[in-house]
Amino acid sequence: MTPNEFRQQGRHVVDWIAEYLETIRQRPVLPPVAPGELTAQLPTHGPESPEPMARILADFEEQIVPATTHWNHPRFHAWFANSGTPPAILAEALCAALNVNGMVWKSGPACTELEQVTLRWLAQWMGLPDSWFAMIHDTASTAGVHVLACARHRADPESRTRGNRPGYMVYCSELAHSFVDKAAMTVGFGLDAVRRVPVDAAFRLQPHALAGMIAADRARGLLPVCIVATVGTTGVASVDPVPEIAAISAREKMWLHVDAAYGGAAAVSERYRHHLAGAELADSFVVNPHKWLLTPSDLCAFYTRDPATLRAAFSVAPEFLRTAEHPAAVNMMDYSFQLGRRFRALKLWFVMRSYGRQGMAAVIESHCEMAAGFARRLLADGRFEVVAPVEFSLVCFRYRGSDGDNRALLEAINATGHAFLSHGAVDGRYALRMAIGNWQTTPEDVASVFDLIRELAPSLKQ
Repeated sequence: MTPNEFRQQGRHVVDWIAEYLETIRQRPVLPPVAPGELTAQLPTHGPESPEPMARILADFEEQIVPATTHWNHPRFHAWFANSGTPPAILAEALCAALNVNGMVWKSGPACTELEQVTLRWLAQWMGLPDSWFAMIHDTASTAGVHVLACARHRADPESRTRGNRPGYMVYCSELAHSFVDKAAMTVGFGLDAVRRVPVDAAFRLQPHALAGMIAADRARGLLPVCIVATVGTTGVASVDPVPEIAAISAREKMWLHVDAAYGGAAAVSERYRHHLAGAELADSFVVNPHKWLLTPSDLCAFYTRDPATLRAAFSVAPEFLRTAEHPAAVNMMDYSFQLGRRFRALKLWFVMRSYGRQGMAAVIESHCEMAAGFARRLLADGRFEVVAPVEFSLVCFRYRGSDGDNRALLEAINATGHAFLSHGAVDGRYALRMAIGNWQTTPEDVASVFDLIRELAPSLKQ
């Protein structure tokens, strides 16, 4: 592709993206396709000779886009809604053009230092210590593997060379994300090492139950090494009592990790900063800007106040990667099992500068207000119940009927293509989840989803 061809096709791509974002409400959120349908449309072998970019882009528009679930749609309300905003989309293109691998400082000075600066800004915005060491991972699940490796190394430094000893134990809420289980499997603890602690009526981890489980395990000769507290659980967005959990962690000399992948973003608004009370006592902390901070996937901000343990757990430097650097130079490969690292900080930098803290806080506040309003409408209707406190921008609700009724309602909503909601289990019952998090979502969008739910619900009794 010549420079002139690149300019021509690049303009076409930018125009397509702008049109896509402007008219996205005209598309169904969920594609009306069956599994294998796209595969059947595509050639069974890759091309032997080059194909023109115009044809590739045409196939993208005609084959790929119709089979895409539109996560960037204003009425995507499943799981945790997210946003790919225009500033970050531009940054992604620049990141691809630079094609930096920030494994050591010399391989990416700007990549390394902008990551440190941008994450320091973000910590300040959330009211957290800006002295913490910070780095970017792809997801909170990857960060979770590093957390358990740190907890293991602090409790048992020889594990780096010897490997795991039996008996490491990890504790989290029964509603904590499945990354805890996957991390335990990945680092070799095993699923039996994960203790799920009961929650109270507000779906928060119960500290007294946590303390009892730790004591019982110690009496059995096991080695409790890590506690995971959650700010914004995936199921209901509940907030664990971090200060009380931190006190137990300090007393037991265990690593405390605060998973604020979703809820931490709310602290950018001073109105919701109280949800991070006690997080400053944690050994590590994550928030995902790709969930609710207007940054496209994937970008997880990982913080620790003990970088020495993180480095000790992961640093391995073969000769070809050894560099004589200034003491201020940070080689990010020393703090992670990952060697290759994308210039992800660039898109967060673009977003933070484009919105500013006040602009980002205003978006978050509007999402929370829309969620609260949606919950009020459900309750006023009388046929629905809100089954968990609305702490952020997630509403968990049920139609006053059977689990089958609620499953049918969700399927009917999603089949229209107008909106996409997901489900979960709350107190053992099937519940619908309405998550608001897209930069383009308006009160009118939310009202239209409520009207759709209200319209479809009566059909369940026929």
